[in-house]
Amino acid sequence: MTNAAARTEQIIEQPGRVRRLRRLVEATADGIWPAIDLTRPYVDGTENLPRDGRFILVGNHTQTGMAEAWLTCLSVRRITGTRVRPLTERGMGSMPGPIGDVLAACGGVVGTPENATKLMQNNETVLVFPGGGRELGKFKGEEYQLKWDGRAGFARVAIANDYPIVPVGHVGGDDIYHSVVERDSFLGRLTEKVGQAITGKADMTMPLTRGIGPTLIPSPQRMYLRFGQPINTRQPAGVTDEDWVSTVKASAQTALESILHELQDVRSEDPFRQLNPLAWRHALRPPTAAS
Repeated sequence: MTNAAARTEQIIEQPGRVRRLRRLVEATADGIWPAIDLTRPYVDGTENLPRDGRFILVGNHTQTGMAEAWLTCLSVRRITGTRVRPLTERGMGSMPGPIGDVLAACGGVVGTPENATKLMQNNETVLVFPGGGRELGKFKGEEYQLKWDGRAGFARVAIANDYPIVPVGHVGGDDIYHSVVERDSFLGRLTEKVGQAITGKADMTMPLTRGIGPTLIPSPQRMYLRFGQPINTRQPAGVTDEDWVSTVKASAQTALESILHELQDVRSEDPFRQLNPLAWRHALRPPTAAS
């Protein structure tokens, strides 16, 4: 067996040290939910989650980077009892040593077609953010915008493995910090040039931001999560492979954009959106929770 094949096998049959860490991670996740629940995360659409765990979640990144991943994974675990396997950037997913073990224990897997296929062949729940790191750096006016840049790999692998796609939108993370400049402004273009000089990637630039007032203290925000209806990826007769990939990708993007618009409308009417304790009892709840 080649080294690459061995690494792919290990995402299912994880080493003993990772399995032990996984038990600790899951116990911690279950234990901290009461504390998370004090912030009353707005989570709805859970009835759309296939109970067999065999689906791929397609979501949006916010400036926090991790809040949406954690809330999604914890919510799915509470509803279906299954572990979510996030597909990560190569640099993060292949980190060596203890950090890499912790990421693996949390379910993280390097986001390659081979790894995604292996997970799907094992009927695992998969999570992907097609925008990747490009969605972390939001300039003024870019909040909750998808930056997929034509990426359709998630659709291709879902189709190949007959995996339904569940769009999952997250709102709240892009309100913790706010960019102070627009991308096309003088300071915005200068920031992009500096970012490209440092990282080699202009689309990964982190803009100048502020939190509470003019400071970098993060602004407390309620988190909003919505799971959309599953998208069937089974290819109809007479439709070419590439046309079907494009159709599925466009359907997922349209559904996710609609969810993000809906959640922003919900947030705008929520008196608890900034975690004001005086408004705790008046926090808007999803229809299923309110009924």
